[in-house]
Amino acid sequence: MDGVIVKHTGSSYLVRGDDGKLRLASVRGRLRLKNSKTTNPIAVGDRVSFTPVSEREGSITEIYPRKNYIIRRSTNLSRQAHILAANIDKVFLIVTLTEPETRYEFVDRFLVTAEAYKIPACIILNKIDLLTSQPLRDELQHFKQVYAGAGYPVLEVSVLQNLNIDKIKSEIPGKTILFSGNSGVGKSSLINRIAPHLHLKTGEISKAHNKGTHTTTFYEMFETSGGFIIDSPGIKGFGLIDMDKSEIYHFFPEIFKVSSGCRFGMCSHTHEPECAVKNALESGEISESRYLSYLKILESDDGKYRL
Repeated sequence: MDGVIVKHTGSSYLVRGDDGKLRLASVRGRLRLKNSKTTNPIAVGDRVSFTPVSEREGSITEIYPRKNYIIRRSTNLSRQAHILAANIDKVFLIVTLTEPETRYEFVDRFLVTAEAYKIPACIILNKIDLLTSQPLRDELQHFKQVYAGAGYPVLEVSVLQNLNIDKIKSEIPGKTILFSGNSGVGKSSLINRIAPHLHLKTGEISKAHNKGTHTTTFYEMFETSGGFIIDSPGIKGFGLIDMDKSEIYHFFPEIFKVSSGCRFGMCSHTHEPECAVKNALESGEISESRYLSYLKILESDDGKYRL
């Protein structure tokens, strides 16, 4: 029987079979170890074949090819990477400008991975209700200018004020959407507003460090609004993996757009003369923060970068 992985608890998987039933499934040892270079050879969103053992249990026998996935370098030194979710139609990257502050470099690295695996991304700028001071309002305009200028939709959202929640819900029908971001940005609260019946646990922001606490422990897929959403634990850092540095600029849409005007075909956009990218940077067509993120990725030794 075929099905989809809807939850990964670390030691077992919850599978929604094509018969609509949920079963707790284990993985056969040979399959679990075969060519695995990730901490999780099976991810939420994976299509699998499994053998039902009972009405509530099963054994996974095959993982079907993925159309895409979001992956990051793992902090576990025994493996190379961790797959956040697979077979995604869109990703909502939840960010906040305060309580806590999401770093631009984290946003850029996440978006680079989404671009590399051809997953459309939308930035959900949450907790807009907290941006009451003029400096924070100025930062809001700057953030929107940077990422709208790079070609990404930026949606201002407030869970408390119910602002633009309906716009998010309208994106869900017929799709599988990953919700991701740092701890404390309000992923679980946002999902609760979209799907109140889920009653996801939410946490408080640490006043001492202005950082969120982990309330979502496992990756889990939920059916709602005619589609599926994947809730994920908060991410502290986003290390890149499996990318050729000579192709990194392809995954910055605004850089790739102007790169055809460079004098040299193999231009790295760092030191070469008559570089269209550097010219666009000087004219303000490309933001300085995005360009600096690009340089830091190029300069990193192994693609691992923790914020």
